[in-house]
Amino acid sequence: MPEREDTVRKTTLENGVRVVTEAMPGLRSIAIACLIDTGPYDETPSQYGLSHLIEHGMFLGTHGRNAMQIARMMDGAGGSIGAFTAKDYMCYYATVLDDYAPYAIDLLGDLLLNSIFPEEGLDHEKNAILREIAGRNDDPEQRANDLLKSFAWHDHPLGRPITGSVETVQRFTREDVVYFAHTNYLPDRLIIAAAGNVDHDDFVAQLRDAFWRMLGQSQPRTMTLPAFTGGVAIDYRPVSQAYFALGFRALPYAHPNRYVLHVLNNVMGGGISSRLYRRLRENRGLVYSISSEYLAYREDGMLVVEGSTAPEYLSSVLGLTLVELWQLVTGAEPIDDEELVKAKMQIRGQHLISGEGSHTRMSRLATQELYFGRSISTAEVLEQIQAVDNTMVQDLANQVLIDALRQVALAVTGPESPEHFSQDSLTKLLKDFE
Repeated sequence: MPEREDTVRKTTLENGVRVVTEAMPGLRSIAIACLIDTGPYDETPSQYGLSHLIEHGMFLGTHGRNAMQIARMMDGAGGSIGAFTAKDYMCYYATVLDDYAPYAIDLLGDLLLNSIFPEEGLDHEKNAILREIAGRNDDPEQRANDLLKSFAWHDHPLGRPITGSVETVQRFTREDVVYFAHTNYLPDRLIIAAAGNVDHDDFVAQLRDAFWRMLGQSQPRTMTLPAFTGGVAIDYRPVSQAYFALGFRALPYAHPNRYVLHVLNNVMGGGISSRLYRRLRENRGLVYSISSEYLAYREDGMLVVEGSTAPEYLSSVLGLTLVELWQLVTGAEPIDDEELVKAKMQIRGQHLISGEGSHTRMSRLATQELYFGRSISTAEVLEQIQAVDNTMVQDLANQVLIDALRQVALAVTGPESPEHFSQDSLTKLLKDFE
């Protein structure tokens, strides 16, 4: 059910920490997120991957608790705790029964204010991250996705892997970790969101006790629109299939036309009834998998088509994919009424179903505060999706996507197979569609 507006409340603490809560009657749990407006965007070239190492190191102990005590505290409460690093931000979160909410708040505050980052523990985490990097590189599908971003966005933070490189991770010291955390983990960059069985006023009072010592003020940052480079990048691997990621520039996260683009993406490759899936897999049997995704970040976005096929079919699959994209974007085969209704209903259903969980609601509160400075109700989202019509889709395509499709970036991970595809042949294929 869409939330009522009076269940979402916001308070800014005296030190600048923003607090957003949503009461979900009937739940016994509470999901809490500490989202920090820092991360890869604030890393210099020598710091690539440092935010991710800090995320790992945050659970190694504080001045008052060691790593085992932290783990036992959450296990004993029947809850869970975790963290992740995104391109635009970092997030530490916990889910517990409402009885244990004060313990979770105290623990999250302790981690963010008092973590000691022991050198031996950081060395262990660096080794774990090196294994993570190796694992990503061993996955040809993931490698194609990473290669696409690094090729299209080059050395911009959006183009760099969150994990960093083997070279940067090996170089990091404890002093690097402590300096970055103390410089960027500041109260006016912190958003604390909670959803579930939460009383806003009680929650705010508990946060004041846990975070009052968090002081300082961030300096203004200049975020630049990355250059987007079209072309072909190939990483030859001894695998049987060819994995591809085809991308072109789209809209940033908070763009007013984002809902229109979500609908277009759904029609293009958002499910098993999408054009790409039906026409390349179901009708022709040329691919094992194919889908599209709208990647949206603060400063930029990308529409990506990903899939895998036999090497001998790769050129045909890419050619047919580009034809489908051009026909959709140019209006040669515009979205029909049935496709439009299906896409909007699918997006509506996915939004409502995922929103039944407190963790998703908590995540939405935090990211909406980050990107928009306000909470966007389910009713507003559904209204915006429902308002999308064929004319809006075609207008967006004419204004943005036609030019973007003339500068496509393609990444391929697959076997060396010059009789089927090469740098020159794939480059020519892209140029034929410019």
